[in-house]
Amino acid sequence: MMNSQPFTPGGQDTPPPHATDIPFKVIKRTGQAVPFDASKIAIAMTRAFLAVEGQEASGSARVKQTVNTIAREIIERLQKRLPAGGSVHIEEIQDLVELGLMRSECHKVARAYVLYREQHHQNRSAAGLATPTHAEPSEQLPVVDSSGKKVMLNLTDMDQRVQRACRGIEDVDADYLAAQIRRTLYGGMKAAEVTTAMVMATRPLIEKDPGYSHACAHLLLEQLWEEVILALDCHQSLSGHYSEQDYAALFQAGIRGAVEAELLDEAMLNFDLQRLSAALQPERDRQFTYLGLQTLYDRYFLHRDKQRLELPQSFYMRVAMGLALQEDDPDQRAIEFYEVMSCFDYMPSTPTLFNAGTRHSQLSSCYLTTVPDDLDGIYEGIRDNAMLSKWAGGLGNDWTRVRALGAHIRGTNGESQGVVPFLKVVNDTAVAVNQGGKRKGAVCAYLESWHLDIEDFLELRKNTGDERRRTHDMNTANWIPDLFMKRVIEDQSWTLFSPEDVPDLHDLCGKTFEARYCHYEQLARDGKLPLHKTVPATQLWRKMLSMLFETGHPWITFKDPCNIRSPQQHQGVVHSSNLCTEITLNTNEREIAVCNLGSINLPNHIRDGRLDQAHLEQTVFTAVRMLDNVIDINYYAVEKARQSNLKHRPVGLGLMGFQDALYALKLPYASVEAVYFADQSMELISYHAIRASALLAQQRGRYESYQGSLWDQNVLPIDSLKSLEQQRGDEYCTLDNSSQLDWQPVRELVARHGMRNSNVMAIAPTATISNIVGVTQSIEPTYQNLFVKSNLSGEFMVINPWLVKALKEQDLWDEVMVSDLKYFDGSLVDIDRVPEELKTRFATAFEIDPRWLVEAAARRQKWLDQAQSLNLYMAEPSGKKLDNLYRLAWSRGLKTTYYLRSLGATHTDKASRVSADADNRVSVSAAPSACSILDPDCEACQ
Repeated sequence: MMNSQPFTPGGQDTPPPHATDIPFKVIKRTGQAVPFDASKIAIAMTRAFLAVEGQEASGSARVKQTVNTIAREIIERLQKRLPAGGSVHIEEIQDLVELGLMRSECHKVARAYVLYREQHHQNRSAAGLATPTHAEPSEQLPVVDSSGKKVMLNLTDMDQRVQRACRGIEDVDADYLAAQIRRTLYGGMKAAEVTTAMVMATRPLIEKDPGYSHACAHLLLEQLWEEVILALDCHQSLSGHYSEQDYAALFQAGIRGAVEAELLDEAMLNFDLQRLSAALQPERDRQFTYLGLQTLYDRYFLHRDKQRLELPQSFYMRVAMGLALQEDDPDQRAIEFYEVMSCFDYMPSTPTLFNAGTRHSQLSSCYLTTVPDDLDGIYEGIRDNAMLSKWAGGLGNDWTRVRALGAHIRGTNGESQGVVPFLKVVNDTAVAVNQGGKRKGAVCAYLESWHLDIEDFLELRKNTGDERRRTHDMNTANWIPDLFMKRVIEDQSWTLFSPEDVPDLHDLCGKTFEARYCHYEQLARDGKLPLHKTVPATQLWRKMLSMLFETGHPWITFKDPCNIRSPQQHQGVVHSSNLCTEITLNTNEREIAVCNLGSINLPNHIRDGRLDQAHLEQTVFTAVRMLDNVIDINYYAVEKARQSNLKHRPVGLGLMGFQDALYALKLPYASVEAVYFADQSMELISYHAIRASALLAQQRGRYESYQGSLWDQNVLPIDSLKSLEQQRGDEYCTLDNSSQLDWQPVRELVARHGMRNSNVMAIAPTATISNIVGVTQSIEPTYQNLFVKSNLSGEFMVINPWLVKALKEQDLWDEVMVSDLKYFDGSLVDIDRVPEELKTRFATAFEIDPRWLVEAAARRQKWLDQAQSLNLYMAEPSGKKLDNLYRLAWSRGLKTTYYLRSLGATHTDKASRVSADADNRVSVSAAPSACSILDPDCEACQ
């Protein structure tokens, strides 16, 4: 052990607080509960640095700052996890220290620390030092109830709860888990903290096996059960603990209690609650992972005075009832809707889950607006944003009509300040008016690429420059006409105009836009349009890509394919997409476009190594009906949105779990087979979605503005590709128009009955609902096979269950593999003992050539009447790579793209700094000597 002076936290950062500031108890291995003392974490980490870096670390400002930062982050995580105080075991604190060191890029220190902990664990095992029990011989533990009275906790009953939670889950050791939970309990703790302690003790085990995630979810469910019984005052009529037999009674009491509390509409009492409660399937609660159930608990369940009023199956039935309110047989339809949600075949979007059945049932996801070029219209648009955001709507605003900086204002004979100052107001409005207090307000501003303010628009998200011209809290997107891309390819000039001088460009597309734009360019050259600017198109394109890489904005979206392929082009123009770039609907001064979203869980439809077409057809049919119901039930905060939605009735059926479906089929994302599957699966969804809407039109009537649409002309999405080729020119298109199905029956059905919905499909990001059902987001590749997830209840590891299953099959899943996955950020590339086939199949987002993402997206796009939220990943971006990638996206006919994500240099070169043996594990001899890092047997370190 090195001799050194005790380290006193200090330096540039504020030192971490002491035990008196934090009401935590630390459970030592002896079972003793002692006050938490943050300074001991700092001391232990400093010793770790000394062991690895030598005596020079003792006076290093870098080390002091790192130590203080990590210690403070650990405290913040504990406070987030246990806001009212509680207990945490010494080993969990050690896990947090390890995580903090890794995140701070102190890899050698962290790696040695991991091995040191393992070495001491082996030493204790060899010496026969078992963790002592702190239960009394009678298996009773004294705890304090809510009245302050001392009561006895029966630990045997607690063990039985653990056994129930683990029932039927493979590779989960219930006895081991029970022992781990006992370590976190201590005499005198609050009885209310016991269930929380059980959940918190289980969470760290998720990284060892994904099965513990399901066990943890079931323990959380028992905590929820207790909360619901208390909130509904059902102690007398129920057994008082988790019992599936009581589910029906709690569901009925919850609906009545929520109506009484004015949380649900009184119409919910018109349902046959007895019949609906008999249809509940309590065993489906066991499908949840911990993340999925915790997400529902934190954000979705109805609550009163912060006490939840519904269990998971009650929640899904409540949503189903809210969507069946106006059905001819609402009870039967509610059961049908419940079935597809509760078995995770289909999930509505977050606003629908939030608000179905409530007194303000704002169920729609997206709103698109066009802002006019006058002060009244501008501020009316900002007001509309506020009202729509209040009820959990995401916003897309088209700002192209607003005149540019320096343009003449006739009314005041002054000069315009352009678009940017108004966007600053939009930004601040999104911050001020969040989505019903449940999530941040979210808006995206779109500007067409010929607008004279486009260069300032590109810089809105920069971290430098005049803050009055920056919008750090809103999203931005380029709305790019095909002519601009042609000018880039041909290395020609591009002219910027103020929109009041070229008012019709806003509403034109394709060849008509090109002709009119060239006309205005000639006027500018002739001196008849003095307010303009000519730049090299490649220069502006480079700036677009540079800002996209530097700030993540503005996103790249393409105006012409959105309009040329729009079924509703007879009714107007698509002026922008939405917040997440998957919606492409018309907007104007009289209409705010609305879209209602939901997603099919694709891996749930894989059977015996192939897509189950019959199952998919049934799910799609029910999903389209649910989406169509939203339009009539929906609460509209703005009248223009209501009129538009009832007139055109657009919906957006999408998918999620595409990567999981590939795992189920054992296909790598970067493969021709995966591209083919993207094509095949989307064609099937498109086929059945269009058919479902046509059948609904037969029952309920076609949408009001149907006549003259592409549907009316019997032009389906796949057919509209020809129009794009004709308008853009064959030389600029590299489209695939192949198909596998016989579409003639669908064409005949649409010709006979029309369509119920102007638009039927759009692929949304599904960021939250995919967590609920436990699959990868949308069409995304796996970001990391093992990562830290943050939510309202703290942080914990999430691991790819498909990978764990594959590694188990090859006898490769062990503690060493967990450590290596942590070190390599969930990547298999540098773990030598993993076979190449698994490395390819489980390649993460930044290991996949992004062109594969574009190719798969292009195959989906041909079947979609709207668009898709397509994130692109590039580990080491360069100007040439970005240029090639986005040109490919355009030539393949994509309508929009979403975020560009890249890695920092510290991640891309990590592998080069590893000194490891064939198993990528540092030799035990490299571990520091005794007491040089957080020593579980050292009093000073505890």
